[in-house]
Parts: sequence; C-alpha cells; structure tokens
Amino acid sequence: MVKIGKKEKNEELYQAILLLKDPEECYAFFQDLCTVSELRAMEQRFEVAELLNDGMIYNEILERTGASSATISRVNRSLSYGTGAYARLFARRKEQEK
Repeated sequence: MVKIGKKEKNEELYQAILLLKDPEECYAFFQDLCTVSELRAMEQRFEVAELLNDGMIYNEILERTGASSATISRVNRSLSYGTGAYARLFARRKEQEK
C-alpha cells in the first residue's frame, strides 16, 4: 500500500470518490468533506498546475491566481518529480476534448 507521510492512506475515501457519478455529486461531496478554505486551496493548486503545464511563468501565475511562490514551487515539484498523476489527468482531458 502506498504511504502518505508516515500514515497509511485510508483506501475507503479514495474508493468513495470513485463512486461519484457526476460533477454535481463530486462538488456536493467535497463541500461536505472539506472547509471552504481547503477547497479553495485545492482549486488554486489545480489551476496553478494547469497554468504551469501550459508553460506560463511564475510571475504570471502569481498575478493571475494569487498563489504564493511557495505554492507555485510545490506544484511545480509535483509536476516534475511527483507520481505523474497531473500528467495522466491532463492527457485524459486532452483526449476528451478531441
């Protein structure tokens, strides 16, 4: 089992997310699960990842999103040295657009 930090992940949460049927269910679930600030932080990180993936530079991303340079750097590290999840997701989205 993959570990997140020092604790093993809770498989139940990830399996439950996969059962959500549409964006409305997904939004409602995450709204119940997370605080508004947690949701906004995740949304911001995802937007930063999209912009980095599109080749936008740090200063432009900072200005456009309001994300800190630390957040932008962290997301960039995930894109470059992470699990590849962002790349898989972006590739799937690109395929859907065709």
